[in-house]
Amino acid sequence: MNTSSKYIDLANGLTICRALTGLWQIADLERDGNMVDAGQAALAMNAYAEAGFTTFDMADHYGSAEEISGVFKKKYSKDKAQLFTKWVPEPGSVTKQQVRDAVQLALSRLQSEQIDLMQFHAWSYAHPSWLDCLFYLQELKEEGLIKHLGLTNFDTAHLQIVANSGIEVVSNQVCYSLLDQRAAGKMSALCLKHNVKLLAFGTVAGGFLSEKWLNKPEPQRNASLTWSQMKYKRFINAAGGWEKFQSLLKTLDSIAQKYNVGIANIASKYILENPAVAGVIIGARLGKSEHIQENDKLFSFHFDEESTLQITQSLSGLTSIPGDCGDEYRKPPFLTASGDLSHHVESFPAPYPSITGNDGRTKALSGTIWEDLAGFSRAVRKGNRILVSGTTATHGSKSIGGNDPAAQMHYIIDKIEGAIQSLGGTLDQVVRTRIFIRNINQWEPISRAHGERFKDIQPANTMVRADIIGDEYLVEMEAEAMLSS
Repeated sequence: MNTSSKYIDLANGLTICRALTGLWQIADLERDGNMVDAGQAALAMNAYAEAGFTTFDMADHYGSAEEISGVFKKKYSKDKAQLFTKWVPEPGSVTKQQVRDAVQLALSRLQSEQIDLMQFHAWSYAHPSWLDCLFYLQELKEEGLIKHLGLTNFDTAHLQIVANSGIEVVSNQVCYSLLDQRAAGKMSALCLKHNVKLLAFGTVAGGFLSEKWLNKPEPQRNASLTWSQMKYKRFINAAGGWEKFQSLLKTLDSIAQKYNVGIANIASKYILENPAVAGVIIGARLGKSEHIQENDKLFSFHFDEESTLQITQSLSGLTSIPGDCGDEYRKPPFLTASGDLSHHVESFPAPYPSITGNDGRTKALSGTIWEDLAGFSRAVRKGNRILVSGTTATHGSKSIGGNDPAAQMHYIIDKIEGAIQSLGGTLDQVVRTRIFIRNINQWEPISRAHGERFKDIQPANTMVRADIIGDEYLVEMEAEAMLSS
C-alpha cells in the first residue's frame, strides 16, 4: 500500500480520501443547546472537499451532522464526496421495521437515495439483537438503500463472527493511535485475512498529539475541555500519565522537525503505515477551526527506518490500553468523555425472556428451533445455581460463524452469557464449562476462544470429542454458574 497516496479503494466502487474528516465535534459545538448554522457548516465542508478531502464521517448522534451533510450534498457535492454515517441503536430487541426506519431517517437527513457506508455499533454482544440488526442491514444493502456496510468499535472476536456469517462488511472503525495500539495485533491480522479495512479514529487524541501540548502542564478534566479532550485525557492517563505522554511528544516533535511537518502528522502517519488501515479520521470543528493545509502534509513524506524505530521505542514506555477494540464502550474502564455510559445508554434489557414457575425455577429461552423441538430451556435457575444447556452457534434458524470453530465458540459464549444475564447472573460467576467438539484437530482454536473469554474467570472445564447433532455445528458447550447468596 502506498502510504503517500491520498486516496484508496475502500471497496468496489468506493474510493475515499485516506484522511477522513470527522464530524463528531458537531455534537460538542451543540452541547449548550445552540445549533450549528447548517449553511455555514456546509460551506466549511465544501472547503475540505475542494481541497481533495472528500470523505466525511458522522453518526446519527453527532448532533446535526447528518442534516449539515445533507445541505452540503444538495448545494455543493452532487457525487464528489463520500458521506459515511453510523447507526447506534439503543440496547435491546430491534425489529426489521425499526432498522428500515433508521436507514430511511439517515437517507432523509443526508438528502440521498443511498448511504455510501453505513457503520453499525453494538452495545452488548450478549444480547442477540446485534446480529438481527446486521442481517436486516444486509437486506437493505441488497435492496440498494445502502452501498456498503461497515462496523464501528467491534472487537476481534465479533468481527470474526461477522466475517464468517455471510454478512458483507468492508470496514471496522476503531480507536487506534500511538496511545492506543489495541488494533495493531490480532485485529489487523484478521482484517488483512478477510479484506476488511480499518478506519482509525483518535489518531491525534483530540488534539493532544500536537505542539500545543508539548511541555505544557497537565490539564484538569473539566468543562473547559472539549468532549474529545475529556475522552482522550482518559486515554493518556490509562497509557501511563502525563509525564510519559510528554516523553512521547518530545520524540514526535524531533521527528516532526526532521520532516518539516507537525506532531499530528507524525502521529497519524504512523497509523496509516499499517497495511490494514485504509484511513485515519481527523476531527473538524466546522466553522471554528480547519486543518486543511496541515492535513495535506500527511501525504508529503515517508518515514525512514530510524524514525519508525524511534517511535516504536517510545511506545514501549507506555502502558497498554486494556482489552480489545471497542471494550471502552462495554466494560470498565470506560474511556469515554464522561467516564461511564451515562451519555450513551440508560439501561441494558435482559437478552432473553424468562419465565418463573411455581416450583421456584426460572427459565430463560433463547428462541432457537432446537428449544421448541426438544422441549428444553436455554438455561434454568434454581436458587443461586444457573444451569445452561448445551449451546451451539444458533440464532433463531440461522447457524452463526460458518466453518470457523473459533467464531462459533465465541458466539456460543455470547449466548451463554446472555442466558446467565437473563437469570440475574454474570459470566464471571461461571464455575464449570463442558465443551464438545466434532473434530479433535480443532481443539486449539476452540480452546483459545474459551481462554480469551474466561482467562480471568478460569472455571472448571472439560473438553471431549463428540458426534454433535447438526452437520453445520463444530462445537457445543454447556455451563454452570453459582451466584452469591
